[in-house]
Amino acid sequence: MRLCHVRHGNPWVTRPVSVSSVEENKQLVRRLVHEAVARRNPDALDELAAGEFAQAAKRWVQPFQSAFPDFEMEIVDLIAEGDKVVAHFRCSGTHRGEWLGVPATGRRFEQVNEIYIFTVRGGKLVSAVGVEDNLTRMRQLGL
Repeated sequence: MRLCHVRHGNPWVTRPVSVSSVEENKQLVRRLVHEAVARRNPDALDELAAGEFAQAAKRWVQPFQSAFPDFEMEIVDLIAEGDKVVAHFRCSGTHRGEWLGVPATGRRFEQVNEIYIFTVRGGKLVSAVGVEDNLTRMRQLGL
């Protein structure tokens, strides 16, 4: 197992982190996409995430999947360092149910880019900050 140094808190102080733990962190994000999103199993979040992040993710997943039942999330890139995983996703789905108060349009959005930065603690996802190309999504949906 190789060790690398990662900044933690103070930008001038580093701590060793194993390469295998960085890979395990990336695997959490892969499992989030494959189990919670692709397999439509929000209960997988109990194993993959913790705290308020887990609860917020569950509150988001089910209504979004109801509005876009064929929603797909493709992993384009995963980059990890220390307790952070940066994910680039491309998402697609057909608007078949109410979403944000808007009735179903039947239109589809394709290949919409999303970038998220996840934080991992204790082997679980505990937070995420994301940027989504919602302008493209809304234009494709005709909204």
